[in-house]
Amino acid sequence: MSPMKIVLPVVLVFSVSTDTLAGPATIEITEDVLADKIHGGLVGQILGNLNGLVHEAKYLDKPGAIASYTPHLPEGARTDDDTDIEWVYITEMAGTGETFIPPGRIVELWKRHITKGIWCANRYAAGLMELGVEPPLTGRIPLNPWADFNISGQFVCEAFGLVTPGMPRAAAEIGTYYTHVAVDGEPIQATQLFTSMIASAFVTEDLNALIEIGMAAVDARSEIHRVVADVRRWHAENPDDWRTTWKRIHGKYFRHGNTVRDWNGYELNTAAVIGSLLYGKGDFVETVRLAFCFGWDADCNAATAGCIIGVIKGRRWMDHQGWVIKDIYRNTTRPGMPMDETITRYAERLLRVSEMVVLRNGGEWVTREGRKALRIRTQKPVNIESLPDPIDRLADLRREWIPRIEKDLEGEAADTARAAYLALCLDEFDRLARQRPSQWKAACDALRAHGDIIKNIHKTAGSRGRILQDKATMAGFPAPVNVPRTGPSVTD
Repeated sequence: MSPMKIVLPVVLVFSVSTDTLAGPATIEITEDVLADKIHGGLVGQILGNLNGLVHEAKYLDKPGAIASYTPHLPEGARTDDDTDIEWVYITEMAGTGETFIPPGRIVELWKRHITKGIWCANRYAAGLMELGVEPPLTGRIPLNPWADFNISGQFVCEAFGLVTPGMPRAAAEIGTYYTHVAVDGEPIQATQLFTSMIASAFVTEDLNALIEIGMAAVDARSEIHRVVADVRRWHAENPDDWRTTWKRIHGKYFRHGNTVRDWNGYELNTAAVIGSLLYGKGDFVETVRLAFCFGWDADCNAATAGCIIGVIKGRRWMDHQGWVIKDIYRNTTRPGMPMDETITRYAERLLRVSEMVVLRNGGEWVTREGRKALRIRTQKPVNIESLPDPIDRLADLRREWIPRIEKDLEGEAADTARAAYLALCLDEFDRLARQRPSQWKAACDALRAHGDIIKNIHKTAGSRGRILQDKATMAGFPAPVNVPRTGPSVTD
């Protein structure tokens, strides 16, 4: 591989305080060190993801027994939804200078680039975009039945921590903006937890401090907060026995009948990331190995944990470990995106976006001993978005969209198809069928032309998925032949 050139020793020059919880302060970090840490975080994320795919959904009722692990990518990396959705966003951000890509442009990016290699909440969001629904509505719980539990809030967030060094609030703001494309509620708390931890790993190597920072970014009423607190307590009680902690996690949070709702949900997977970090004790290999062993959606968890430790260690440290990592990021899933991408070039895109974000958050360029550095205004972690009340935001959605549905029933086929779907989700289909029968029939016919939407409805998991399936059947949209009412076998 051709790693970014950096100058050793790695030195961070701090002013005022390195404790991100203490509030406003500044740090100065040289450009080469910033590049090294971003590159390390990206490689850590990719290693956990791709080396972890063989362990995904393999260890559900008992932990894995992986005795040893050597990080490796002898053929280079390839695109996978754990990194390539963020790749699309980061490439756009770097090219346009937009920190927050407008919703309409996000839809354009998805329709062009994010058309395959997606599952669950993301696949469902893509279907909603085909109906003319834009983010963040594509991630609202009544419209997307995966949105209240899917771990997209975790595995599509790491890049946004990498571009916000020392700025957990900015990390959470940017991260939640993009994960809202597919999820809401508790998964958004997961976004705030992990983006804040990754952003703060540029400032401190203390894992307990990083977890404290993450918890400060999470709604204290949330289950995510309780999950993290539980794992920390169980670790304190059994500091040398991760399997006992695994059993405690399984006993409390494995509660959906060994279905996709369990192993694709935020509860077990958040616990697995925190557990692997605590028991890994800052050792990259051990942390990632344990993330595999904790199981459930193991590749996603290893990617998140690997990203955090990768930031702490940096890419230059990784190069000295003797691991075989070829500098390729092969595009197998994202049409229209570069076909000649490398890991290094992806890291350089992240670096450009990070510099942009730092400057827009009060930072500035300085020179220290002839070396270019960024003076970063560090931030106190804060819960920028608490849990909605009610969690599904149903009343707000009905208030905003019922008048629009009424109007759309008089529009073109694209409008009426969207109106039929929204009426289904917002419990208006019975009324409209009675009061406007001819228009409702035309709208239903228009929706039936979107066969993938009907399939997606009947392939959802969890209680909200079952409710939506029942409503769809009542409204005349039964499950297509050969589509069982279960989730997919592979979900990221």
